[in-house]
Amino acid sequence: MKDLVQSVELGVSQRKGVNVTRPKVWLKNEVIRVGLAESLCTYVMMVFGLGSVAQVVTGQGAFGEYLSINLGFGLGVAMGVHVGGKVSGAHMNAAVSLTMCAFGRLAWKMLPVYVFAQLLGSFLAAGTIYAVYYGKCTLYLCRYIIAQKYLSFQYCFYYAEAIYDYCGGNLTVTGVKATAGIFATYPAPYLSLLAGFIDQVFGTAMLLLCLMALSDQKNKPAAAGSEPVAVGLLVLLIGISLGSNSGYAINPTRDIAPRIFTAIAGWGSDVFRVGNGWWWVPLAAPPIGGVLGAGLYKALVEMHHPPLSEQGEGLLKEETAPLRKQENICANVCV
Repeated sequence: MKDLVQSVELGVSQRKGVNVTRPKVWLKNEVIRVGLAESLCTYVMMVFGLGSVAQVVTGQGAFGEYLSINLGFGLGVAMGVHVGGKVSGAHMNAAVSLTMCAFGRLAWKMLPVYVFAQLLGSFLAAGTIYAVYYGKCTLYLCRYIIAQKYLSFQYCFYYAEAIYDYCGGNLTVTGVKATAGIFATYPAPYLSLLAGFIDQVFGTAMLLLCLMALSDQKNKPAAAGSEPVAVGLLVLLIGISLGSNSGYAINPTRDIAPRIFTAIAGWGSDVFRVGNGWWWVPLAAPPIGGVLGAGLYKALVEMHHPPLSEQGEGLLKEETAPLRKQENICANVCV
């Protein structure tokens, strides 16, 4: 496989007196490296985010409340940026990737790679959280498949002991003991499809507007090294201010992949029917909001930055003004 290069040198090379050990196997193809990094950072973000929801829901308030979920996703995003930021940019969000393509910051040919990686990471994270919080489901699944091969995949999962402890074995999307919301977002009972669509467009627009500002080197970008914390705080802020209507998905891949997992794992097709067919809203609205938010920042702020030479002159004037003032004071005193 040409993308997987094996090192011929097994020893240690000497470079300027420093021992540099070359890996025996490493990935040379950039597309594969980006895809793997994007998938892993999305997985990390989703594990922490979905895990916080699972803990709040199954603990019935004993192990956290709504703020715990906001913190879980915010800190999860920060950790995801640490994991893949220098390799893929750690988009972890198809709306972010699409917006970067629309504004020339990412090649369009890379968009499928990012989207697939994000879907894969989100799906695997949903499966991981299911296994962690309902750990005995795998044991029961294997037992029933061996004993009675005709039993369906969905029916086997119903025997998971931990699920039964919380919802009595009834996997539901709505109701007091609903558990599908651990994995995907659903609208509040009062929210219409139109209002929910606007909610998702606006939330994602704020996300991309602020991300553009945080990365704008001619404005006030996040300090070097603090980008993960800054992005995590941004997601936390959106959660505590714009999250109550529909769970602030603001991310197509974050929502659709776990939703598909729940449809397979036992919740059934209701995950696509509830909320007047809500499932397509977090899939379609965030990309629109992302482009609008980034475009708004670019049109009102970024396009009007003075050239770097003028900025440098302005900074020089600001720095030398106190010196000139001090010289004038000294001259007056001397006279």
